[in-house]
Amino acid sequence: MLIETNWLRVVFFSVIRTLLLHTNNLIHSYQLSLSHWLMEETKKLITVLNKHGFAKLWRSRKAIAIPATFLILFISMLSIISITYYFAIEKVNTRSTSLKIATAKQDMLSFDETLLPVLWQPGSARTFEFSDSGGEVNVQPSDNSLIINVTDNSDVAATIFNETIGQVMYELPYSETSDTGLFLKGDSRTITNQSGSVITQLSIRSGAEHPEILLRYRPTASYTTAGVENDKTVNNVRIYVVNLNSSETIALFGKVPLKISCVTTQITTTTYDLSYEPETLLVTSILDGASGQVSIPVSSTTSGAIINVEIVLCNITIQRWVR
Repeated sequence: MLIETNWLRVVFFSVIRTLLLHTNNLIHSYQLSLSHWLMEETKKLITVLNKHGFAKLWRSRKAIAIPATFLILFISMLSIISITYYFAIEKVNTRSTSLKIATAKQDMLSFDETLLPVLWQPGSARTFEFSDSGGEVNVQPSDNSLIINVTDNSDVAATIFNETIGQVMYELPYSETSDTGLFLKGDSRTITNQSGSVITQLSIRSGAEHPEILLRYRPTASYTTAGVENDKTVNNVRIYVVNLNSSETIALFGKVPLKISCVTTQITTTTYDLSYEPETLLVTSILDGASGQVSIPVSSTTSGAIINVEIVLCNITIQRWVR
């Protein structure tokens, strides 16, 4: 009895090993139709069973349970393999997507770091190449409007700048990301003062179709006093603006080499000669529809104050770079 049990065990494992081999053949031979394959595998299974002395058992009524059982086992095994393969592919795709998003973020940060040393240096230039992260590099010189207003809540109330200053955007090829609304550099303020805040505004937002990594530059304000003129304290308020609107319009996939150049730096001055004593000058920046404000202290004498408001415009061009 023990010999017969061992013999059956050997036969069983031999049949299972054969089935596994045929399963592997099925996975690598997907061109065969399912019906044709089932017919062939059934013949092979019968051959295996006959080889081990199951010919008589096969012809009995009870023998029909054996191939049916093995067929159920095989289909179950094939289902498990398919499900495992599907989830493995999904995991690989998720990791690949995360890597590409991380690469695109780093490229935008590196592009900003390449551009900053060119600012306020007419004639200087640098080059940068975007990696292929599956998305589209967009240089948009006609986008990102900037309006700058000044007021002292009295006689001074004027718009001193109103132009589009351009932006750079990387459109990700994926439908969503958990980082929407995240600032990679800078924050949501549309203007900064001389407290040390960066002028870069680099964020991830929801686009019309895909998430976008958006790079733009906000104005920053500084102020000094310059003595007394006509018995009035002279205040110099300087507002720095980075202007990309002379750049080339670009929308490209893959690796994108670019050249960044500082063309000119322009200064426009508006002077307000006041006969009263203002305390502050409010500078409002409306950047692409979002509004922000900084308060500049104003020094004065009993005779009044002179306020010189300067717009320092740095004109940057971004173009395709041909090696």
